[in-house]
Amino acid sequence: MQLTGIHHLTAITADAPANKRFYTDTLGLRLVKKTVNQDDPSAYHLFYADGEATPGTDLTFFDWPASPERRGTHSISRTGLRVAGEASLDYWAARLRDAGLNAGDITTVGGRAALDFEDPEGQRFRLTDDGGAGAAHPWEKSTVPVQRQIRGLGPITISVSRKEPTDTLLTRVLDMTEERDYASPDGEGHVHVYRMGDGGAAAELHIAVQPGLPAARQGAGAVHHVAFRTPDVSAIRDWAERLSRFKVPSSGEVERYYFRSLYFREPGGNLFEIATDGPGFAVDEPLDSLGERLALPPFLEPRREAIEANLKPLE
Repeated sequence: MQLTGIHHLTAITADAPANKRFYTDTLGLRLVKKTVNQDDPSAYHLFYADGEATPGTDLTFFDWPASPERRGTHSISRTGLRVAGEASLDYWAARLRDAGLNAGDITTVGGRAALDFEDPEGQRFRLTDDGGAGAAHPWEKSTVPVQRQIRGLGPITISVSRKEPTDTLLTRVLDMTEERDYASPDGEGHVHVYRMGDGGAAAELHIAVQPGLPAARQGAGAVHHVAFRTPDVSAIRDWAERLSRFKVPSSGEVERYYFRSLYFREPGGNLFEIATDGPGFAVDEPLDSLGERLALPPFLEPRREAIEANLKPLE
């Protein structure tokens, strides 16, 4: 039983309209689902992805009126996005600087060419050349040329103060494999690379061991959780049983309508999720018009009028 890669990553924004403009206009991603936080319907939950809303490409945001993140350890510290080829990194370095963003130089990180930058709220990103591995599903209406578009998520970096407890969970419970390690070029400490499934940039979790940092405090620009892929409901139930067997507290199976989920924390305090690949975002609206209207799961549909009245416009 193995996880197959990164499923999605959920972060926090304090400005949903500006968030939508940046991720669609500047990064060229597709808004594939405009919905609400199912546990807090007063807040948007926005999903950006590739042209076909493929699992492994979903970058999502809760819209909460939060102060900026206080950075530190016990956090999901860098969000990886994949592009194909170093020429794509050159394109993005120029595009991000033209947009007035804080972007670094192209360098080598963990054996791959990479470019670090921050979004307007300070969320830390890394564009990584994945060598064009795996399928790509570009969006024909993107502001970014097809060959330069973001292909999906990964690798994702988390910060912990001690390696050993997190390593035990990753290797013994989640069946990940530590492949290699490297010294971070930007002060993230010593980083250990864990592989899921067949590996590659889309299926790696990087663990930065940073004992000297204070604990982070979540806020705008922070990552709320990262989710890993599993094929179907049967697999989610197997994972729930496995976590229970290892005495890892979890949410149990949660119906999210677009996928089934299972939530738990690793020993460093970071929130993990396992999510199914299906049924996907086209379960309640056509693929060619994803994200154009407010979508609500069936249990929230009777409250549509009140929910819509409470949400601010995104345009």
